[in-house]
Amino acid sequence: MSPSPRPLRKLGFLTIGLFDEADPRRGHESTLEIIELGERLGFDSAWLRHRHLQYGISSPVAVMAAASQRTSRIELGTAVIPLGWENPLRLAEDLATVDILSGGRVNPGVSVGPPMHFDQVKEALYPDTADAEDFSYERVRRLVDFVRGKSATDFSGVEGFEVFSDRVQPHSPGLGKRLWYGGGSLSSARWAGEHGMNFLTSSVVKAEGADGPDFDFAGIQLSHIRAFRAAHPDGEAARVSQGLVVIPTDSASPEQRARYEEYAAKRTPRTTSPQGPARLLFAPDLVGTSAEIAERLHAHAAFREVDEVAFALPFTFEHEDYVQILTDMATKLGPALGWRPGGGTA
Repeated sequence: MSPSPRPLRKLGFLTIGLFDEADPRRGHESTLEIIELGERLGFDSAWLRHRHLQYGISSPVAVMAAASQRTSRIELGTAVIPLGWENPLRLAEDLATVDILSGGRVNPGVSVGPPMHFDQVKEALYPDTADAEDFSYERVRRLVDFVRGKSATDFSGVEGFEVFSDRVQPHSPGLGKRLWYGGGSLSSARWAGEHGMNFLTSSVVKAEGADGPDFDFAGIQLSHIRAFRAAHPDGEAARVSQGLVVIPTDSASPEQRARYEEYAAKRTPRTTSPQGPARLLFAPDLVGTSAEIAERLHAHAAFREVDEVAFALPFTFEHEDYVQILTDMATKLGPALGWRPGGGTA
C-alpha cells in the first residue's frame, strides 16, 4: 500500500442516461442538464455509459456532441463503447468530429469482446459477416491507429474536383492521447499500457487467482493498476481513472437516505464472492456522509494510487437525486479527498 493517498486531481461522474420509452427526449434532456450542472459545480469530466437495445444511452457520441454545444469546459467521456458493435474507421471519424466541435474535450473509453447476447443479435448486427468478425484487441488497435492518424487507405490526392486523404478526417491531433481502455483483468491492463492508452477501472474486476476469506476487491484492482503502469511508456505517470459507485448523503432528505441505503443493500450480496463463469467481483457501493466515504476511500488500496475518478451514479434514481448527489460530491466529498475545481490538467 502507498504510504498516503494521492490528492484527488480530477473529479468526474458517470451516468447511464436512463429514459422512459414513452418519452425518450425527457431522459436525454435530463442527462444533458446533469452534464451542464456538473460543469457549473466544477467537475472535471462527465462520462456516459453505453447501452444497446435497452433504455439507456445507445449513442454516446451523439449525446457528447449535444453536450459539447451546451458546455464549454467539462471533459466528455465514454465508459465504455463496446467495440463489438462498431466499425473502428467510422467510429474514429465520429469521435474526431465531436472532439473538434468540443474544442478537444472528448475522452473515448472503449472495450472489446463479442456483443452482449450475440447469438440473438448477430443476424441484425452482422447478417453477412458474424462468423468472421474479430472481437479481439485487434479491433481496439485499429481504432487507436485511425484516431492517431495512421493510413486507412493507399489512395490520396485529387480525383476530378474532389480531394482525398489517406487518413481519417477530420484529424484531431490530441485525441490519440485521450483514448481510454476499460478493463477488469490483468491482460486488459497490460494491453492498454503496452499500447499507450489510458486505463479505466470500475467497480467490476475479474477474480483472477484469488479465492477464500482473504479475497479482496481493492487488492485485485490495485494489481491491475500496477500492471498497467508497469507496461505503459509513461510508467507511474500513466493515467488511471477509478469508477466506484459513490453516494454521498450530506444534503439528502431522510427519504433519499433510506432509498439509497436500500439500493446498496440489494446489491451487496454480489460483492461477497465471484459471480458467474467469468468470476466477476463487484465492489460495494459507498453510501454515507462525505466524511465517511472519504475515510473508506483513503483506506482503499487501489484508490490510494489514482488521482482521477469517475464516480458512477446509480442507474435508477430520479433527476433530483442526481442533483443532490453531484452537489455533495463537488462541494463536500471532492474537497475531503483533496480536490479543488480547476486543480490541474493532464
